[in-house]
Parts: sequence; C-alpha cells; structure tokens
Amino acid sequence: MIKHLENEDFNSELKGKKVLVDFYADWCGPCKMMGKVLEDVNFDILKVNVDIHSDIARKFGVMSIPTLILFDDTKPVKKNIGFMTKDDLEDFLK
Repeated sequence: MIKHLENEDFNSELKGKKVLVDFYADWCGPCKMMGKVLEDVNFDILKVNVDIHSDIARKFGVMSIPTLILFDDTKPVKKNIGFMTKDDLEDFLK
C-alpha cells in the first residue's frame, strides 16, 4: 500500500511496522520512474515529498532523490539512493 505523508507526524506512520519510505519530488524524472516500480511491489510504502518535508529529509541525510529508506519500527535499517529495478527493489526489501 502506498501512502503520502500528509502531516508532520512521521514517526506515527512508522511505529510498530516495517515501512519503505520513498523520498521524492514531483519535478524529479527518476523519482517518477521509481514511483512506477513501487506500484508493482507488495509492501507498505510511505512517500515523502522533500519539497514539502525538507526537515524530515534533512534528518535522515537525504541529499539526492530518489532515496529509499527501509524503516523497522521507526528505525532506519537500509538505504538506497537512485533508481532501482523491481528485482533490485525486491532484493533490497528482503
């Protein structure tokens, strides 16, 4: 399920579960390509627009987009910068 961060309560969206967070921007071409890959993956995904939530992006050291960070109960456990194929993404989520 893909969900967009609507408020500033980032941690409540992650609490108690594994969530893939996609840091993106609407103007970013590779982010749009990554978005299509994310639609084909069965995983909880939270999309965070870095133009709106720059404070959250800064907190997790997001300097380039797309950046995907896998969280387990609010703690980051894996990070990938740049586009990934569906196969690469599925390996990343294991």
